[in-house]
Amino acid sequence: MADCRLHNYQQEVVERALKGENIIIWLPTGGGKTRAAVYVAKKHLETTPNAKVMVLVNKVHLVDQHYNKEFEPHLGGTFIIKKVSGENKEKDFFGLVVQESDVVICTAQILYNALINKEEARHVELSDITLLIIDECHHTQKEEAYNKVMRLYVEKKLKGEKPLPQILGLTASPGTGGAKTLDKAVEHVLEICANLDSVIVSAKEYASELKEVVPKPRKSFKIVKERLKDPFRDHLISMMNIIHSRMNLPPDFRLKECGTQEYEADVVNLEHRGVQEKNRLLAQCALHLREYNDALLINDTLRMIDAYRSLEEYYSKKRTNPIDGTDTFLLELFEENQVELKNLAMDSRFDNPKMDELQSTLLQQFGSGVPSRAIIFSKTRKSAHCLKDWVLKNRALQEAGIKADIFIGAGNGNTYMTQNGQAETIRNFRMGSLNLLISTSVGEEGFDIPECNLVVRYGLITNEIAQQQASGRARAKDSQYAVVAQAGGREDRRERVNEYLEELTGQAIDRVQTMTPQDFCTKITQLQEMVVTCTKIEQRRKAEKRSRNTASSIQLLCRNCFAPVASGSDIKLVENMKHYTFGEQLTLERSFEDWEPGCTISCKICSKKWGNEIKYKKCAILPNLAIKNFVLESPGQERLPVKKWKDVPFTVEEFNFQQYCQENFTDLLD
Repeated sequence: MADCRLHNYQQEVVERALKGENIIIWLPTGGGKTRAAVYVAKKHLETTPNAKVMVLVNKVHLVDQHYNKEFEPHLGGTFIIKKVSGENKEKDFFGLVVQESDVVICTAQILYNALINKEEARHVELSDITLLIIDECHHTQKEEAYNKVMRLYVEKKLKGEKPLPQILGLTASPGTGGAKTLDKAVEHVLEICANLDSVIVSAKEYASELKEVVPKPRKSFKIVKERLKDPFRDHLISMMNIIHSRMNLPPDFRLKECGTQEYEADVVNLEHRGVQEKNRLLAQCALHLREYNDALLINDTLRMIDAYRSLEEYYSKKRTNPIDGTDTFLLELFEENQVELKNLAMDSRFDNPKMDELQSTLLQQFGSGVPSRAIIFSKTRKSAHCLKDWVLKNRALQEAGIKADIFIGAGNGNTYMTQNGQAETIRNFRMGSLNLLISTSVGEEGFDIPECNLVVRYGLITNEIAQQQASGRARAKDSQYAVVAQAGGREDRRERVNEYLEELTGQAIDRVQTMTPQDFCTKITQLQEMVVTCTKIEQRRKAEKRSRNTASSIQLLCRNCFAPVASGSDIKLVENMKHYTFGEQLTLERSFEDWEPGCTISCKICSKKWGNEIKYKKCAILPNLAIKNFVLESPGQERLPVKKWKDVPFTVEEFNFQQYCQENFTDLLD
């Protein structure tokens, strides 16, 4: 079993946990929060009768990471440690796994499912657990899985039900929750403490040692001037204005400036409004305007040709199945301007100065001859791909020995990575066959990424938590944290606001830590009682909303062409209605116990993708539909777009497999 010694500052922050108190450990990225948690778990297992430790994470890859790098090396051999995620079959008899183990590492959703599942082999009670460790615990808010687990805990606590597990939360930053004043930031920190039923602790006596172990990187702002001329942008905006004129904007609606996040929010609202008002012209124009706005945002951050290609790719998929004059108008507008747009995008006189500054920043690090590692944090998967293409085609960067690859979220499709691909990329980065990662926000927290000499924030507008976590990746000696931004631009302004919010977070935590124990406990109980009451009211409201309509009274329409698809009660029978066509076979990295993926399915009229088919229990072919691709029509002819199935205004019946077999395979059952 590996040695589990702690620094003095780690000993300081775990002291109250070793006495059995509920605590949140607040240490910076790289400060050894997980090692401290392993130490607490070890002492707990050695001193607590019938001890049972549960380690919760919020991302699947962290299950393996915590098991392989921390808990198994330090506790294995003495204690039985199991890891459970959606990737393995242990989740299907999770209750038995918990009974047979000393330490279980799992995603929060798996524990929550087990807490509400009454099937004996899967069920777990909170009283079965003696120590509950919650990684990245600042996510214990709203409807996050962490908070669902802790809500059950808090309800039992307020009822006086015992025993309950000791809580140990880990975070690099609870943030301010959007607050800009100290009082509001304090309220946010107290809400996190209430949700976790814990006090928050940090290094005080040994703060100087912490600064030595985790030094802050040198921060620099790489500020560039605005382009004097940007004819590519001007041409895109002129095309958007043509669409504005065609779509007959509602008189009460004023669009924000093109090329901003605010404009994107406006056109999203317009698309919703078009759907609700049965105005396909408004809805479709809004969808296309969002693509143009994306191109403007790409042009602001990346190469003009990247912006052009994003539109070219979008319209290449629109050349089939135009439904009406709206589709024809929008397609012809792009095709009439396509050549001019491409010519402007290829004109090097108007190249993006941010790209030049990014190149200079990278060359300063990699051109020194000193072996280096760096990460560029970018906003989207698309921008990560574009930056990789730029690096690979940039002669100066290649001559400097830069070996780059992307690091983005796991999922299905060409723009995502597989979890195996993520692991391989980090391994190559650690071994040196890669020395530059181009990452989305997925690389900010959780992953065990080697310490870097340079971290660059590029084209990002995020909160103070993301900024602190990204900065924490620059942990090598004399490392640099660079922000490439336009003078006075949104990224520059937001970065400086985040600096203030980072300080505000520290001040808020200090204020909370100086409260008397009695005042703290009183405030925490008040907040918990309020949350439990509000949750019950919200659950009742949702139940009432679902009961207003019967499933059969709600019609599902294709969100693109408004063609009727099915009624709410027929969802499970839609495969017999043949309103969809088949596409390519879907393949997934992981397998599931009860089902396997089939082909993608799309609308027969307009070709909009709806979801995919699944083969359930090896015989039932069923459509797995994404509700965001539909609009719901109620008896009063009102139309409602929803993002998730849990938000539909009717009760969705559970699929009855036995009934399905009786209705579809009667001859085989006789």
